[in-house]
Amino acid sequence: MVGRIVGLVSCIMCAFPFLIISVYNKDSKEPINFWSGDTTLKTKVKNVVEYNKEMTLLYKKCAIVFLITGVGFLAMPVIGVIMICFDCTLGIYLVYRNYKRILHSYSNL
Repeated sequence: MVGRIVGLVSCIMCAFPFLIISVYNKDSKEPINFWSGDTTLKTKVKNVVEYNKEMTLLYKKCAIVFLITGVGFLAMPVIGVIMICFDCTLGIYLVYRNYKRILHSYSNL
């Protein structure tokens, strides 16, 4: 049971930053950056409001996935381990691909 709780708490700790970013930056006047901390987004993004809506949705989806993974740990640790491996491999690629799509949709280029 301790392993299940540790898995849940770990996933909540992963979801929390994504949730904070999505909640507190949704009305930001500056574009929300991806993990890279790109400071050139001010010149790249033409519609900051719509871009930020898309980015907050992306970060909320990341938070939800990690919370679901935490529930997977509670249900069965093996399921949680499989889900966290998926989140940290293919999931990162999917998030990055969605970020590139959002950036391309709202960029000046």
